[in-house]
Amino acid sequence: MEKQTTKRGQKGKVLIIIGFVCIGILFLIYSGVQNLELTPDALPIIERIAIGFYLVFFMSLGAIAYGLYRFHKQKANEDNNKILTFIAKITFNSKSRKIFLITFVLYGIFFSITSGILVYQPEVTFSYHYGAVVPSAHITPCCGEPGYMPEIIVYLTEHLGLQIIPINLVLQIAVSYLVGLNVALAVNAISISRKVGGLSGIGATTGLFIACPTCVGTFLTLFVSASSAVAFTVTISQFQTIFILITIPVLLTTPFIMGRKLKIQSDNCKVDSS
Repeated sequence: MEKQTTKRGQKGKVLIIIGFVCIGILFLIYSGVQNLELTPDALPIIERIAIGFYLVFFMSLGAIAYGLYRFHKQKANEDNNKILTFIAKITFNSKSRKIFLITFVLYGIFFSITSGILVYQPEVTFSYHYGAVVPSAHITPCCGEPGYMPEIIVYLTEHLGLQIIPINLVLQIAVSYLVGLNVALAVNAISISRKVGGLSGIGATTGLFIACPTCVGTFLTLFVSASSAVAFTVTISQFQTIFILITIPVLLTTPFIMGRKLKIQSDNCKVDSS
């Protein structure tokens, strides 16, 4: 039974690796496709390649998601004293899964708004200003930096739409997953602290700048004068992707820091993983 669980976990890791490798290869290949000469005859071919890009892209995201689930489940079923197993156990029970799912969805929506994936422009009428058909969707196959093309533009209403950029979508899912995991772990930390005490300060490790990296730009604009707010927001948004990439390692290490403290303080308390 233990060997079967280990094999499932290894398959999960393989799926995660394959998914990320496929996405990286897709970005590189498509950046080369964009170097082709744009002619009326070549454009339909590039559009079909863009459709194929998204088919493989979404399949890769699905492989990563399923791989993470299998790996998490395998670690939660292991019987050892490793930190990763401890973290998996306390974040795989039904309460933690609900907290994770709610946080993942809500933060994902917030991220979509702040990163420009979800676009709401009440002062603009899409059909009038952009000549768009509402509702409609189309792929913009060219041209941009690797990871930023092809785009999917969706007009949902006259004022609401979606601008799906591959690298932004990957960041949204990755950061939302890590934030959900951190919040689920923090809630468990609060619960355990009520029983054993001595966990003051753990909540601080999942503060605004860690658990909500996209909040930073909004937070900092509160300290900027109204006359400079627009220019500041434009400036900070240019660095948002870089900032989020920097915070991903922090979001990855925070669960281990909290898990180590929880493991010591809980003193071998039994954790419900059902």
